[in-house]
This record gives sequence, structure tokens and C-alpha cells, in this order.
Amino acid sequence: MAGRRVIVKVPASTANLGPGFDSLGMALSLYAWVEMSASESTVIRLYGDHLEGVPTDKSNLIYDVAQSVFREAGVDIPELDIAMYSDIPLTRGLGSSASAVVGALVAANALIGSPLSQDKLFQMATALEGHPDNVGASLFGGIVVASWDGVRAEAVRLEAPSSLEAVVAIPSYQLSTEKARHALPSQIAMSDAVFNVASSSLLVAALASGRLELIRHAMRDRLHQPYRAPLIPGMPEILARACDFGALGVALSGAGPTMLALVQAGDPRIAELERFLRDVLEREGAACELMRLKPCAEGARVTLLEHDADYSTLEHWIRKEVEV
Repeated sequence: MAGRRVIVKVPASTANLGPGFDSLGMALSLYAWVEMSASESTVIRLYGDHLEGVPTDKSNLIYDVAQSVFREAGVDIPELDIAMYSDIPLTRGLGSSASAVVGALVAANALIGSPLSQDKLFQMATALEGHPDNVGASLFGGIVVASWDGVRAEAVRLEAPSSLEAVVAIPSYQLSTEKARHALPSQIAMSDAVFNVASSSLLVAALASGRLELIRHAMRDRLHQPYRAPLIPGMPEILARACDFGALGVALSGAGPTMLALVQAGDPRIAELERFLRDVLEREGAACELMRLKPCAEGARVTLLEHDADYSTLEHWIRKEVEV
């Protein structure tokens, strides 16, 4: 471990995909990086435009999660040198918290020689997040179908169809997961439960078989989106009309406020869909950023470096990696 530096690249994720509440997740081609090494005193450096307000002392999530790995492995490393760079906007429904948790778990485990299995890391990540969808997607990549009974999580990873892409409309305002969960009812009608079970099952089958024409019907939800709609101006119209502008299907990404539209790669109507999404949100007074993303087949990726590796900062290393 002496002299070892670890860099972990972690994909963003979208959860639920409409009806798969807390059970479906997909990794997306937007990333966070965590660098970690043992140190004489703890130093935490943050890079990028999306980490404003994140603590730089031992209350930092990355530090805290890393210590849980060391405790589990029976190792004592109280002081760490940590750097993080993220292109994933905070509290927008794109798995920023999950990517940080997964990045910390994988980096800390790699730093001490990877004594914990990937399954163990998945169990720890699920317990920390409270649901397995985002963390499963960021850890394993691809599409993850998962369950958690409060004790153990299980997951099956699927390859995303090769022609599937996503357009995300990211509003300028934040929406905390806690606030979005508080909007949900404590009970739902049996008919709504049956509707979601059927929709979620059909969606998994459609994605696994490549039957993209079924996504429009399979992404419908009655479990959480109707109750979160008042928190996200423009969401009901987007859910109702996005498929008329070329979307294969549309959903709230995670707890929101980002809206996710699945599309067929190369579809000439994607630009029209983007205009529709922007127009609806701006009409409701919400500036937004539009991004075209791809499903990310690769989960958390580890790079081991020696202390004398040829780069000055994590930002510098990322630039070199992108150039390659």
C-alpha cells in the first residue's frame, strides 16, 4: 500500500426508468473521479463545477465511506489524501450521491489490495444509499435490475440495447431526494400497484430483448411520478407529450428534477425533442441544460498509480486520460 495512489472513474446513473421504483437503474456516460492515497494528514481537494458546498474535512462523504471499508477489512488508515472531480450535477436525479459512495468504496478497497468482494461493496453501497438501483448501475455498469429486503441486495446486470441513447433535460434548480420522497403517499391502490408491476416487468423484457417499440408503454408509472409532479413544473406535459416528438419513452430521472427521454440513436427527431423539452421547462420558468448521453457499459473502473506518476493534479490526469 505504501506509495500507492488509486483513481476510480464512476459513471452517473438514472434510476426507476418510470415504473421500476428503487429497482431499475442504468449507468450513463457522465462521470465522477475519486483519487485516494494514505497520508500523514487528511487533505481533501475538489475539482469541477458541481462540488460547491461539499465538505473538505473528515465529515466529507468520501472520507467517511472509505473509513467504513477500512473497518470492515480490519485496517487502520486514519489519514487520507483525497481528490474528487465530478461532471455529475448534485441533487438533480443523476446519481451524484451514489457515484460518490461507489467511488469511495471501490477506491478504499483498491487502496488496501481489494480484500472485499464486489458483492460486499454492493451490499455496503445499498445499505448506505437505502436502495440498490443507482449504486448497482454505477458499480456494475449497464442496466441493473435489483431488489433489497433491508438485509441483502440482489442484482442482475443487462447490456443496454446498442441503439439506445438518452436525452436528459437538467433544470437549473436542485431537488433533494428527501423532499421528493416526502411527496410520496404511505399507501397506494391495488390497481396502481398491479399497473406498476406489469409496466416494470414489460420494461425489463423490452430492454433485455431489444424491443424498443414497447418502451413507450412500459415506462408508464403510477407509483411515484404523479405525486412528484407538483415539485417539477412542466413534468406532466413532458410525460404526456415527449413521445409525440420522437422519444421512445420518458420518465423522471431518479427523484428528479431531471427529465430523461430514451431515444433511438441517429433518430432525426432528437433535435425536435430537445426543443420541446427546453420550451416546456423554460415556459415554466426553469432554465435547463440538455445533454445527449449513452448507456455506460462499464461500471466503476480502477487505476493504480505510484506516487511519482507523471501528473500534478486529478484534473491534469483526467485531461491526459481523455486525450488518450
